[in-house]
Amino acid sequence: MAECGRKALSLLEAARSRYESLQISDDVFGESGDDSSDNPFYSTSGDSDSDNYIAEVGEEEQPLHHHQKQCDKESRNIGGAGGGITGSSGAGPPGSLSRNQAEEEGWTESLQDVTVPPYKETYGPAQKMSATATALDFFQLFVPDNCIQNMVTQTNMYAKKFQERFGSDEGWRPVTAQEMKAFLGFVTSTSVHRCESVLSIWSSGFFSNRSIALKMSQSRFEKILKYFHIVAFRPSQGSNQGLYKIQPFLDSLQQSFSCTFRPSQTQVLHEPLIDEDPVFITTCTERELRKRKKRKFSLWVRQCTSTGFICQISVHLKEGQGTDGLATLKNKPQLHSLVAKQLCQNISGKNTIIFTGPSITSLSLFSEFSKQDIYCCGLLSTRKSDCTGLPQSMLVCGSTPAQRGQSRVMMKGSMSLIGWYNKGHFRFLTNAYSPNKQGIIIKRKSGEIPCPLAVEAFAAHLSYICKYDDKYSKYFIFHKPNKTWQQVFWLTISIAINNAYILYKMSDAYAVKRYSRAQFGERLVRELLDLDDCSPTQ
Repeated sequence: MAECGRKALSLLEAARSRYESLQISDDVFGESGDDSSDNPFYSTSGDSDSDNYIAEVGEEEQPLHHHQKQCDKESRNIGGAGGGITGSSGAGPPGSLSRNQAEEEGWTESLQDVTVPPYKETYGPAQKMSATATALDFFQLFVPDNCIQNMVTQTNMYAKKFQERFGSDEGWRPVTAQEMKAFLGFVTSTSVHRCESVLSIWSSGFFSNRSIALKMSQSRFEKILKYFHIVAFRPSQGSNQGLYKIQPFLDSLQQSFSCTFRPSQTQVLHEPLIDEDPVFITTCTERELRKRKKRKFSLWVRQCTSTGFICQISVHLKEGQGTDGLATLKNKPQLHSLVAKQLCQNISGKNTIIFTGPSITSLSLFSEFSKQDIYCCGLLSTRKSDCTGLPQSMLVCGSTPAQRGQSRVMMKGSMSLIGWYNKGHFRFLTNAYSPNKQGIIIKRKSGEIPCPLAVEAFAAHLSYICKYDDKYSKYFIFHKPNKTWQQVFWLTISIAINNAYILYKMSDAYAVKRYSRAQFGERLVRELLDLDDCSPTQ
């Protein structure tokens, strides 16, 4: 028994050693619990009809919270309609190939090694911050003073034009840069204290905060909120662009993400968790739920799997027109493929490895990426993926029952299509991992489950993204405006603050004062408000 325990431990350590870069993720939020030393791998179940995938570190784990289950909006049922561990003559998904067609196209069960060239970047912060850098210093890497000054200018312009059209507002006076910082601080405080309305700060209720309420009157805050703008007027060119009111800010934010951080070789494309606060949803009435408007946009990101840093964002309006070509696409695989190309346009030639969900995974997209020295590993679903050009025999259920850990692989050039069974049939498409190399999924009850290395790597990296999304959702700005551009703005501000904290954790400043994510957020609020005592409350 002891020998078996030592063997399992050695297997786990060997597996972990292959993903040493992920170790920063154990404590990236500074609030790790008892589970921070658990194994980094998860299993997935093909028995659920949900569209999401989740991380289940062990079979005896407690049920995940609501917001954990929403980890990725693209896929949980990786197996979709079943798997292909053994061949079958059943009809496959549209575009898939019969056995003869697959052979003609070059698919074979003869396997060859695949090697990914070394990564051409050194990952980490692009600039060194001093040990005395403050939370505001890190935040202003993404939202600098000139960006805030633009908000001041555009807000004052909008207020002037509004009053020229609808009559003067005697209570209004032009906003200043200091007031705009305070305005951002007040709204950001909702992510720290998790209050549904920012106006609760000035109330006498549970979420009141007299320590910061004295910095600005409620009436003044409401005036700024009424006229707040990033772009006051519709531009003459590209005037049909749905996000014109925020696009300059998104472009500036994107550039700052690229300039301040170099991601690791392994990255993931997905939709991060941006659902409502689960505590509010469970406590509000049915009438309140009906009053809340459905979100009219979707957000995709390219995210570093080693740190959680979001490197690039792509916003797509679900309704209305856009100039990016996304609004005209109704076919989801085509839409997600175009989004993936947008997110990866700056990483060609660097030998990056990208992990994707089923709605993005396709042979044509992966083949196009391989020409740009971008390597891929994606989950495949017969319901959600574009299966054009893939063998039917790997995509339909076989007549022979599969054993747990059993796998089958077919190759076309350097591309591998993997079928693997673990309480359900799962499929992976990859050109980033050799099909001849084996890995393991370790579970507390079942011990080690053999799998191809691509499956192990996907599990190791995506489990951290699920853990990141779980913690990340706790620090959204809770202010819920009705206008779509404002929803996008506060969401991206939340992303910028989380990215700022990651840079802080990787800097010398963290060695001086080790703030948790909550303390970092509270300190940022007080610095934006320019309060003398900037120490976070304990």
